[in-house]
Amino acid sequence: MKTTMEIPDSVFRRAKSKAAERGIPLRQFVTEAVEQKLREPSPGDEKPWMKHIGKLKDLHEETKRIDKFIEEAFETIDEDMWK
Repeated sequence: MKTTMEIPDSVFRRAKSKAAERGIPLRQFVTEAVEQKLREPSPGDEKPWMKHIGKLKDLHEETKRIDKFIEEAFETIDEDMWK
């Protein structure tokens, strides 16, 4: 498909130079660049909560310690009630 785009002169010159270095037409270089960009995940595509996954893993042992403390405390209370 043909299209017209307006890009800054400096970007155009760099893209044309890179395409020439690789020995490919500018059209192919731009197509490959757009395809590469489309494969990358967009910041909005990522679930915001995913960046926090694993950050609380160190609390697993602390949670077990607290659960044990609570269990021991309830056993003590139950024993005191029956005395």
